[in-house]
Amino acid sequence: MSYASAIEPFRAANILSGRTLYSWRHVAVEDLRVEASTGLSFEADHAIGEAEDYDGLVVCAAGNPSTFDHEPTFAWLRRLARRGTWLAGVSGGPFVLASAGLLDGYRCTIHWEHAPAFAEAFAQPRLTSSIYEIDRGRLTCAGGISALDMMHAVIAKTHGGELAAAVSEWFLQSHVRTGATAQLMTRFERFGLPSVALSNVIQAIEENVEHPLPRERLAELAGVSIRQLERLFEKQMKTTVDRYYLTIRLHHAQRLLRQTRLSVAEIGIASGFASASYFSRAYKSRYGHGPRDERSLNFLQGKPVDRTESL
Repeated sequence: MSYASAIEPFRAANILSGRTLYSWRHVAVEDLRVEASTGLSFEADHAIGEAEDYDGLVVCAAGNPSTFDHEPTFAWLRRLARRGTWLAGVSGGPFVLASAGLLDGYRCTIHWEHAPAFAEAFAQPRLTSSIYEIDRGRLTCAGGISALDMMHAVIAKTHGGELAAAVSEWFLQSHVRTGATAQLMTRFERFGLPSVALSNVIQAIEENVEHPLPRERLAELAGVSIRQLERLFEKQMKTTVDRYYLTIRLHHAQRLLRQTRLSVAEIGIASGFASASYFSRAYKSRYGHGPRDERSLNFLQGKPVDRTESL
């Protein structure tokens, strides 16, 4: 989906304009035969380093981009940047660009699933939660269908808003989102909550993982007493406030264990656990194994990847 959303607008622009406004080639990391997550495979035109005459390059990374460590790719991307090539990252692609040092000082975004690991790994990029960001010669988007919106902006800037609108209509995109649009539905929409107050509390919980807020503060945000807040959670979320908060923190820890090289102790702290032993007990109670086992289990199941699937 991420790949198609990034490339199809250019094909449509060519067809609708009756001119070849865009042409493209596919680049593979090593093996020219590239397989997508759906199992669909195709032959890339060449491997990295074999050509550098691009106006722009889109890095589309699947799997777990935090595990991608390939210096020839990073060096090639840096050469392209020095030549003035604009660089785009789609889905996990921004992780690859950041690993090459190419997002330092730039406003950028990444798929929400990779955002916690990205924030822990890189201090210099200015990470946002938008669906896409365009900052000078760096374009990043969260993946999925958000590339459709980003490429609408690219086509509009280069060839005018009329053609960009025609492309969007061709894909039945009746509403083109701006880059500042949030990636996720509001908690109010996601859970079908009866009150905005409860939605605000859930948002506060999700945004304050490393330093959990006390129940008194959560109740204050909802404008109710602690007892009333507990009733709201039991009725609408089928759990208690403390249990829900713990679930969010443990899920955050699981992502960091799978997507970063931080130590277990560092991940415990980043997930709001002052005690390593409590973190270990809580994690095992939730997932059936301790945090130290998460990485080995993840490896055995073949989840991490050491190459992006395509560039």
